[in-house]
Amino acid sequence: MAETIAILLGISTVVLAFALWRSRKVRQTASGTIPRAGGSVNRTDASILLDAFPDPFFVVDASGIVVQANEAATRVFGPPPPVGRPVVEALGDSRLADPYLSCRDSGFPASDQIVLPPEAAPDRSTAPGTGESLWLADAAVIPESGEPPRIRLLLRDLSAGHRLDQIRKDFVANASHELRTPITLVDGYLETLVDAPDIMDDRETALRYLGIMRKHTGRIARIIEDMLLISRIEAGSASALKPEDFSLAECVQDIIERLEPLIREQQAEVKVELHDPDVLLHGDRFYWAQILFNLIENALKQNPQPGLKMKVRSEAAEEGLRIEVVDRGIGIPSADLPFIFKRFYRVEKHHSQNQVKGTGLGLSIVKRAVEAHGGTIICESSPGIRTVFRIDLPVSAVGGTLAG
Repeated sequence: MAETIAILLGISTVVLAFALWRSRKVRQTASGTIPRAGGSVNRTDASILLDAFPDPFFVVDASGIVVQANEAATRVFGPPPPVGRPVVEALGDSRLADPYLSCRDSGFPASDQIVLPPEAAPDRSTAPGTGESLWLADAAVIPESGEPPRIRLLLRDLSAGHRLDQIRKDFVANASHELRTPITLVDGYLETLVDAPDIMDDRETALRYLGIMRKHTGRIARIIEDMLLISRIEAGSASALKPEDFSLAECVQDIIERLEPLIREQQAEVKVELHDPDVLLHGDRFYWAQILFNLIENALKQNPQPGLKMKVRSEAAEEGLRIEVVDRGIGIPSADLPFIFKRFYRVEKHHSQNQVKGTGLGLSIVKRAVEAHGGTIICESSPGIRTVFRIDLPVSAVGGTLAG
């Protein structure tokens, strides 16, 4: 509703601005002050207002030629400039011109929301390379603009909101799917135990069933905890942090101790090589524990074969601090690297039915928590040789010796 009101107000502003421009032009014509063709024309207040308007605005004649366009139209749909070109050619996609054609043929206002595929997005819009784009196209006849009348066409890029809605839908769909699997398994084993009470007499079988259910209820709890955590980070971002100075070495050691049973089970080796054992981080220790826990646990889960070698290291940088989590495991295929920080994305999608998977939210939590501290994270991987998650932090996120 708020977005709709904003759009209507925007359209009203543009219409008012153009009406002012027309009024000024009529008065100038009546007084004979319009410069001859080829002479300099002073910018009117209305044209300045139109150029300040953030959305592309066109005036199109009855033959489909753009006779006026504001700076936003030229910026998004040029070069070359739209003025003097057929409107369909200037817009690059005929669908964006449909409301103009409808208004021209009927004489009535026309508007539509148009979804364009990625390749059809204007080169300088907010949409290129980010998936589908959504545009509002609104056309109406300009009163007293001659015979046949001219038509104004306003375009508004709604892609950001469209992508956000899509992310929300995908999140709900993926979360429902991730929760459905363990809930179905738990329900199935409970049904077996209830319908076949004799199984309870077989202690070994009963304990096996209960153990499987316990694993999957644990997974349900972890999914819910991770969803709540990522929601907290995104809702408050940096304002949700409770910054303090704390020892990076102690934080890493705490994580290793928490993961000791898994490390021992997989006969893995985790080395800590900090450039300064006394270096302090300035940030929210809870979120940093989540960052390091997820990175180390992710490497262990992706490399269940015995003998994995891992390293957590740091180095001072002129602009702050670099932290790396390195492993020499199976690695990540290059085709998957651009997507690993997406929610619920997994490189390996083939699992046995009874294997308890991760939540698919760990790396997404890591990225958002790092960004909330003003840092960046990237992943580089040479499959079978080396995988590194590299975090670069500004001075503001570093305490102790580096922050002075």
